[in-house]
Amino acid sequence: MTTDPWSLPPGQGRDAVVLLSGGLDSATALAMATAAGYRCHALSFDYRQRHAVELEAAALIAAAGRATSHRVIRLDADAFAGSALTDLDVAVPETESEGIPVTYVPARNTIFLAYALGCAEVLGASDLVIGVNAVDYSGYPDCRPEFVRAFEAMANLATRSAVEGAPLRVHAPLIELTKADIIRAGTTLGVDYGLTVSCYQPDKEGRACGRCDSCRFRAAGFAAAGVTDPTRYQP
Repeated sequence: MTTDPWSLPPGQGRDAVVLLSGGLDSATALAMATAAGYRCHALSFDYRQRHAVELEAAALIAAAGRATSHRVIRLDADAFAGSALTDLDVAVPETESEGIPVTYVPARNTIFLAYALGCAEVLGASDLVIGVNAVDYSGYPDCRPEFVRAFEAMANLATRSAVEGAPLRVHAPLIELTKADIIRAGTTLGVDYGLTVSCYQPDKEGRACGRCDSCRFRAAGFAAAGVTDPTRYQP
């Protein structure tokens, strides 16, 4: 485990696999990794998510963020059934709710990081970057520091590179930041948030609903940061 897993040490030309959803947080994490000197290999996933337009955003962000490569992996959508983000019969909540919301996607970050881990071994990379956040978020269990620490520990038991003396590090540089802090950091790094899609139910043009959890957290973050919100909203 790194001394401070929630920050990014200098990359010095090291390869890193960066999970890139197309949203605000992952775009900022990519910018942080690039600024730290990593050669960033962006990884996105098509799991027939309701907000699949985010994949178009991810491609634009990867290009604007000077990612060394960008790969989209298609997954069997049946593995993620029952979530409001994958099942059109489950409504996306538009008011605050208690407990883990129905927008939770079963084991999503575990599966995404497992793919990233495999890609890292192929590339000879020792660093994974994920833009999870445990402050202004919806309460997903796989966005917590405990989860990130546990995955890193598992990865260092499961991989040939780690067993042979090249430990793997999972970096979650946003995990202790507020949404406003994230936006300020990304703005300083030149992130174009107008390219990002955060909404859980955007239209085909990528315009946000303005009502879901993700939209509310995003709007509040821009307001608190004092940064102009570039989000395009549905009429």
